[in-house]
Amino acid sequence: MEANKRMRRKIFLSITTILLGLSSAKEAYAGVYGITSGRLESILAAVTGIISIIIGRSALRTTRNGSGKQKSVVALAMGLICIIASGIHLARSYTASFGTGSGKAGAIVALVLGLTGMVLGGLALTRSKVKES
Repeated sequence: MEANKRMRRKIFLSITTILLGLSSAKEAYAGVYGITSGRLESILAAVTGIISIIIGRSALRTTRNGSGKQKSVVALAMGLICIIASGIHLARSYTASFGTGSGKAGAIVALVLGLTGMVLGGLALTRSKVKES
């Protein structure tokens, strides 16, 4: 039961961090160096995607032992959050070009990371369902 609370707390903190990043981001303009708000938003989405991949890979390892269903669901949720966050960012920065500090390239990378995390979580979930039956 304690593991469920910790997992829910981690998911809540991740969602809160992403939403705070989305709400505080403003459009960047050309000629900006350093971390702009657009780049920060892409970085947050990419970190969520990387966490999804890590949890999905861990879920794949634990499904061999007969467990890991909860981790696979968390990986799916984190991947979906990453895809939504990067999709929103790409939709808002559709007029920006690459290299302007808008974080468009980072959002595309985050989208791929989120998809990868969801695939790993889905594989782990199907493996855990096969082991149950």
